[in-house]
Amino acid sequence: MSKAKPALRVALLGCGVVGSQVVRLLHEQAGDLAARVGAPLELAGVAVRRMGRKRDTDVDPALLTTDAEALVTRDDVDIVVEVIGGIEPARSLILAAMAHGKSVVSANKALLAEDGATIHRAARENGADLYFEASVAGAIPLLRPLRESLAGDRVRRVLGIVNGTTNYILDKMDSTGASFNDALEEAQALGYAEADPTADVEGFDAAAKAAILAGIAFHSRVTAADVHREGITEITAADVASAKGMGYVIKLLAICARSDDGRSVGVRVHPAMIPRSHPLAGVREAYNAVFVEAESAGRLMFYGAGAGGAPTASAVLGDIVAVARNRIAGTRGPEESTYADLKVHPMGDSVTRYHVSLDVADKPGVLARVAEIFAGHDVSIQTVRQEGRGDDAQLVLVTHRASDAALSGTIKDLRDLNIVRAVASVMRVEGDDTP
Repeated sequence: MSKAKPALRVALLGCGVVGSQVVRLLHEQAGDLAARVGAPLELAGVAVRRMGRKRDTDVDPALLTTDAEALVTRDDVDIVVEVIGGIEPARSLILAAMAHGKSVVSANKALLAEDGATIHRAARENGADLYFEASVAGAIPLLRPLRESLAGDRVRRVLGIVNGTTNYILDKMDSTGASFNDALEEAQALGYAEADPTADVEGFDAAAKAAILAGIAFHSRVTAADVHREGITEITAADVASAKGMGYVIKLLAICARSDDGRSVGVRVHPAMIPRSHPLAGVREAYNAVFVEAESAGRLMFYGAGAGGAPTASAVLGDIVAVARNRIAGTRGPEESTYADLKVHPMGDSVTRYHVSLDVADKPGVLARVAEIFAGHDVSIQTVRQEGRGDDAQLVLVTHRASDAALSGTIKDLRDLNIVRAVASVMRVEGDDTP
């Protein structure tokens, strides 16, 4: 009869929405987790900012401490789980844990996107594991398939909805005709949006996730600063209605794509129209989905709950089990892979299609003059729709694929035309293979 292995001790940093669910799952599934790992998992301590705060899950008061650094450097701790978020003190605590031989599980997208190089280097130098599945798309198994299952393939593009708040807002605008502000208020009332929704609606959250996805998919180091970012605050009910009339839906997308020559990658987050026939168009409310295109595997889609305490904790527990198994076996998980060292090309080099809405004077020659501006920047027009409004008219044009720089030059010149009253909106069109 084999001798029972000693318990592995887990230190938890943070006991908020996610942390409290990690505590609950460690207790409720203790037997199953021990069987899966090959040894019991025990909670060694929980670092919190305030001792007396009411928590979603009952935690043994004896486990609570406000001295996080002392907890992560204790000799009896094997694994440190960081779910406090932000840059500091999370970075210092993770580095201290690794310097003392602890492996780390983190859900911290902001830190990994801003200074992942430092964290990965510390893991390598100290022989520690670093797992971070919960940092992108909550419960959806995405990073590990990219790091491991697709390690023998060549990823061409990652296209996804990675922020539940913005997807909920845009879905409500599409399904009910609500304005941005009304949809945001509903999202806040339901707890999908924070009181200060800036990180979500301005695209910062999605940009951090895009940086992490691009780094893994293309074996290159990508930071949040490399990501072109636009939010959804300027999206109007008219934009959504126009898209619907053309058979499209507007989503905030994270797009990571290898250039045609394979020498660089583009990483961007912005609202875009996608055909209603595209798999991502059916992603409703606060759900996330990521569409991966690889040379051999083809097209893969990952879908599920992208946020929330229990879903995110599920991803954290999966990482804890993986790290624990590695420690028992005396092995380590995969290190950061940056061998390709591809550069991130500027947004101007990104190529896609565009939906442009113009308010113009309704008189002969206007369309010809507008078409001349497009042609002057080598932007080909695919379709045109015109609607008269008294002395004015609305022109809606959809282009063929063109560079972002060419489209920007086109828009600049259109604004200088006296026959153009206003450039009402400019929207990128994605998920359509039309040339």
